[in-house]
Amino acid sequence: MAGIGGHQHATEIDWSQPLDNLIYLHFVFQATVWGVIYPLGLVFGLARSRFHVPFQVTGTVLTLAGYFFGVNHGGRQFPETFHHNFGVTVFTLLSCQVALGVYLKAHVHEGTRLRRGAVMIHGVIGKAFPVLGWTQGLLGYVSLMGFCRGGHLGQCLAHYIMGSSFIAYGIILSIMLYFGAAWLERKNISQEYLDSWVICVWGIVNTFTEHDFLEKSGGWSVKWDMQHSSMGVIWWAGGALGIFLGRNRKRNFVPSAILILTGWAMSSHAQAMMLSTEVHKAFGEALMGAGLARLIEICFVLKGKHSLHELDPSVDEGAIHPWQHLPPFLLICSGLTFMSATDEELHFLMDLGMDHVTYILLLLSGAFVIYLWTLLLIKTYIICTSPSSSETSTSSNPLSFLWRRNNNNRYKYEAVPDAPGDRMGRREGRVRLDDLDSVELQRTNVDRESPNHVLFDERDEREFD
Repeated sequence: MAGIGGHQHATEIDWSQPLDNLIYLHFVFQATVWGVIYPLGLVFGLARSRFHVPFQVTGTVLTLAGYFFGVNHGGRQFPETFHHNFGVTVFTLLSCQVALGVYLKAHVHEGTRLRRGAVMIHGVIGKAFPVLGWTQGLLGYVSLMGFCRGGHLGQCLAHYIMGSSFIAYGIILSIMLYFGAAWLERKNISQEYLDSWVICVWGIVNTFTEHDFLEKSGGWSVKWDMQHSSMGVIWWAGGALGIFLGRNRKRNFVPSAILILTGWAMSSHAQAMMLSTEVHKAFGEALMGAGLARLIEICFVLKGKHSLHELDPSVDEGAIHPWQHLPPFLLICSGLTFMSATDEELHFLMDLGMDHVTYILLLLSGAFVIYLWTLLLIKTYIICTSPSSSETSTSSNPLSFLWRRNNNNRYKYEAVPDAPGDRMGRREGRVRLDDLDSVELQRTNVDRESPNHVLFDERDEREFD
């Protein structure tokens, strides 16, 4: 969020000036807050943990310190960029989030529409923080390097939006891997049905926006422009087929095939530089690998079913085959590689003398870190919502399957519906341990009026979810 307030911007970057220590502190503080502290705080909030508020308060204090470093640094100065302008938006949303948090912490107007609305808005903004942080961090990187100015903006938008989308796709698939089966069953839809809708809509938009399909100043090239626009055509055409085949919770091959075909096209796409050709080839191969791995998962690992438990009821509910981690990981690999394949980035690497092998290995290392952090956040949520955790609200039921270690044995907890009762009164619920014969843990006389979270009461829970 550098550059808000009275900070004076340069008209051009003076590359002869070094970066001073304050700008490095700006990088470190903001990356730590938006990449680590706020995501953990979000997970704690979703899990109704008492750690939610301390983490968010700490993150807010550190991000304000990072802002101070960003607007008071010396050394190399930067022109006003979208990093500055978007930072104003982020800072405004952060201020609203803090105000809402203070209001909810006060536990006033309980049971009113005002409070329910505040809870809903607080939840929406909080869940948007990872996207806001990723976007602002990316804009900061672009500003630091002086990229995406002038005629390079279009290529930057194409690479950064599409690459970020593949990374987001991989993260969403990993979340659905752990928590999506019950939700998909409840909605009577398949993962491929959802994916096909996104692919179809994205393809329609891409067809008419990629390389100025409707209007091209200086002439429209079949070799270059049609080649890119045809990617949009195959996405909406394949997506439409996937929607049809995915009705009534049926699994299908279409999203996997689209990934394979897109990867093949990108890996075969001629580039102006050899380094660019090799990096695009690596991107295409990673994307083809993700599509192939997903196809094998659907057709051979799960055999058309939605989970291992559905395939074989003797398998624990929530069990995950090691192969199922491969598609989301390869999607993250492909996204990060594509984001790092713009002409400006590759010219910078050529000036450094770096070869494509070193570059790709560094990018894959980043993909490992991103996927690791994603799984750690998922595991944190599972631990915090486990019945054995003191962080868990006894009145919340966030997961359909929960795990814990006890005496070197692994027990599966299956949620049992609450007994009939008034939502605001007292009622009884229970959790069954399937691995123990006829043993039930009773939860009795839960006071629905007492606060179950540092910010939220039970009456707030539906809007927050």
